[in-house]
Amino acid sequence: MCGIVGLYTKNPKMERHLGDYLSSMLIEMTDRGPDSAGIAVYRNPAPKGSVKLTVHNADPNYPWPQLARDLSEELGDKVKIEVRGSHAVLVAHEDYPTIRAWLHHHFPEVNIVSAGGTIEIFKEMGLPIDVVDRFKLRELKGTHALGHTRMATESAVTTEHSHPFSTGLDLCLVHNGSLSNHNRLREYLRKHGIEIRTDNDTEVAAGYLTWRLREGATLEEALEAALKDLDGFYTFAIGTRNGFAVLRDPIACKHAVLAETDDWVAMATEYRSIATLPGAEKATIWEPVPAQIYSWSRAET
Repeated sequence: MCGIVGLYTKNPKMERHLGDYLSSMLIEMTDRGPDSAGIAVYRNPAPKGSVKLTVHNADPNYPWPQLARDLSEELGDKVKIEVRGSHAVLVAHEDYPTIRAWLHHHFPEVNIVSAGGTIEIFKEMGLPIDVVDRFKLRELKGTHALGHTRMATESAVTTEHSHPFSTGLDLCLVHNGSLSNHNRLREYLRKHGIEIRTDNDTEVAAGYLTWRLREGATLEEALEAALKDLDGFYTFAIGTRNGFAVLRDPIACKHAVLAETDDWVAMATEYRSIATLPGAEKATIWEPVPAQIYSWSRAET
């Protein structure tokens, strides 16, 4: 089941409303995914030489300010922190491997949800409207975002098993469908240094793309290879620092819709999510062709 939504702004004036528009799209997919929901939003680029991390702990009283103070003391530089619900966004002037190792050692109870220069991921159990309110997603500004509503069929209903999944810097993936070879592929990827923490098949798909990109492939080349290496049926939406891409498997039994105007590009599992956007009645609308890669991106920044 599950529902996918995505929005890429072409008109800078839309960026201030990105969270509001995407939240409405996400809520429209409630009956496709009442178990959990989440979004990946690309916004507020970290300064050069810095990394931005989204981290999670389920305790509503978790001492996030103390974590930020301890990390600031370790780095000798102030760490910025923004708390949203059960998640916090940290921005630190340091490389990601160093901060990841420090967090794993000193705060093992904290889960790293995403890392990069612009990406932030917020996801939780519960209805999409509750997740939207819990994280105050409507107020977020940004250039593009992906969202997912989950009806769990192959793994537990937890925050960690919720979408989006991020296994590489500024890379995320949401998925509607099922992979049949994810157990074997998970072990292969782990042996090659890809960190995969759950038994969810979507995290394996994200890890696969991270591995291909690390080996030197472009995103388009990685997705072409995925058509051969990932068995199953799926619609993928992939977020990157500068844009997003959509891919359906060669059989394409999981439906999807794309739409484009002069102001935005949107995708969704069903058109009713796209219909919430301004100017949707004038959009060019089409069904993605099976095994064809669709992508939109800005110039590298």
